Amino acid sequence: MKQSPIGVFDSGIGGLTVLREITNLLPSESTIYLGDTARVPYGSKSKETIERYSFEIARFLQKHGVKMLVAACNTASAYAVPKLASVLDIPVIGVIEPGARAAVAATTAKRIGVIGTEGTIKSNSYVNAIKRLCDGGAFDIVEHGKKSFDRYFEVKPGKDVVIFTKACPLFVPLVEEGWTDDAVTRIIAERYLTGLKDEGIDTLVLGCTHYPLLKNTISSVMGSGVSLIDSAASTAAEVKKTLEDSGLLSDSKKASHRFFVTDSPERFMTVGRRFFGDRLGNAELSVLSE
Repeated sequence: MKQSPIGVFDSGIGGLTVLREITNLLPSESTIYLGDTARVPYGSKSKETIERYSFEIARFLQKHGVKMLVAACNTASAYAVPKLASVLDIPVIGVIEPGARAAVAATTAKRIGVIGTEGTIKSNSYVNAIKRLCDGGAFDIVEHGKKSFDRYFEVKPGKDVVIFTKACPLFVPLVEEGWTDDAVTRIIAERYLTGLKDEGIDTLVLGCTHYPLLKNTISSVMGSGVSLIDSAASTAAEVKKTLEDSGLLSDSKKASHRFFVTDSPERFMTVGRRFFGDRLGNAELSVLSE
C-alpha cells in the first residue's frame, strides 16, 4: 500500500491547487486526480446529488488502487466527506477541517471571514468546523444587505468568535477565464468583500479551491492586516500526517501523476496549467458509472 497513489478529486479544475500543495510537500507520492468537468459546478447542487457524484468518483479511484481519498472540493468536503469516511476502508480527507483549524490559529481579533461558492456557504460547513474548534455555543445569524450581490451573514458561535460568511460565485468563472488580476475582477472583489472589510475581520478563509489564484486581488482589497487562509496547504499537511500515522508514506524514488476528467480534456489541460503549472500531464477521458 505504501507505493499506491493518493486519489484526489474535485468538481473540475480548482482542486489542482490542493494537488499542487500535496505534490510539493510529498514529492515521493504518486497521485491520481479526477476532475468531474462534465458536471461542474457542484456549488449549486443538492447534498444528495453531491454525495452520489462523490461516491461514483470514489469507486472509480478505488479501482485504480488509491490508498487515500482527498476531496479537493469545498462543496464535496461539506456534503460528502463524512459519509465517505464512514463507508470507505481508506483514509478520507476534505479541505474544510484543515482550513478551519488554520483560521482559528491565525485570528487574534476573533473575527473571521469565510468566502466560497453558494453551496459551501449555504452548508455552514466552515462555521460548524470553527464552532467545534472554539467549543462555541448556539448560533445567532444576522443577515446584512438587501441585494443578493451584497448579502453576507454574521454568525456568532459563542462569546468570543464572530464569523462573517459571503458567497462569491463570480470568482470561479473569472479565474477560469484567466482574469485573476484584471480590473473587472478588482471591481467585483470590492463589491463582494467591502462589507467583510468594514466588519474588521483579521482572517479570511478562501473557501473555494479557485480562490488562491485571486490572492493578490483579494489581499489588495482587504489590506495587509487580513490573513488569507488557503486550505490547500493545510490539507497537504494533514495528508502527510495521516500517511505517517498510518505507516503509508511512500519511499518511492519516482512518483507518477495521472489526470482524469469526465469531459473536455483539452480545456482541462489549457486552464489547468494556471493551477498546476507545466507539470500537468495529458488528461484521460473517464466515464463514471453508478
